[in-house]
Amino acid sequence: MNENVSINDVVAKLEGEMGEQVGKLKRDLGTLRTGRANPQLLEGVRVEYYGTPTPIKQVGAVAVPDARTIEVTPWDPSVLDAIFKALQIADLGAMPQNDGKCVRLSLPAMTEDRRKQLVKTVRKMAEDYKINVRNLRRDGLEIVKKALKAKAITEDDVKRLELAVQKSTDVIIKQIDGIIAEKEQELLTV
Repeated sequence: MNENVSINDVVAKLEGEMGEQVGKLKRDLGTLRTGRANPQLLEGVRVEYYGTPTPIKQVGAVAVPDARTIEVTPWDPSVLDAIFKALQIADLGAMPQNDGKCVRLSLPAMTEDRRKQLVKTVRKMAEDYKINVRNLRRDGLEIVKKALKAKAITEDDVKRLELAVQKSTDVIIKQIDGIIAEKEQELLTV
């Protein structure tokens, strides 16, 4: 077997890329608003800080004092208005309030219809990530087939690789299903 295409290298690379998909899914799910306040809601919010769009967590402390409130206290008081504007533009479903020292977001309670709509969104997200994982599996198997055509590996190696890649894919898909089930439970809990 050629050292360029080792079974362990192909499988390890695929597992790493598939694992990245799980991490991305968790980050994306964190930005969805559930019934509770969560600092991850502000992940994508950028504040104009000295002419540069800066993540909100880099210009102030983000806190969750209660179940429906998020507070952002700037380290530099001159950025307070920029934080306020960034939160208005972010359209998180709540109007920010500026008290001169910090900006507060009071999140309203979610309706049953909104919860069901979010569950559908979560399921679609999960399916998109599963498709990404399956595409990675397909790409990995193409590498294996090319190596076989180039006579770099044997047919036995191909079978072992296919099994290893499928096993990794199944594990990642199962992780995605578990994450989604957890998020759906969180969304439907009042």
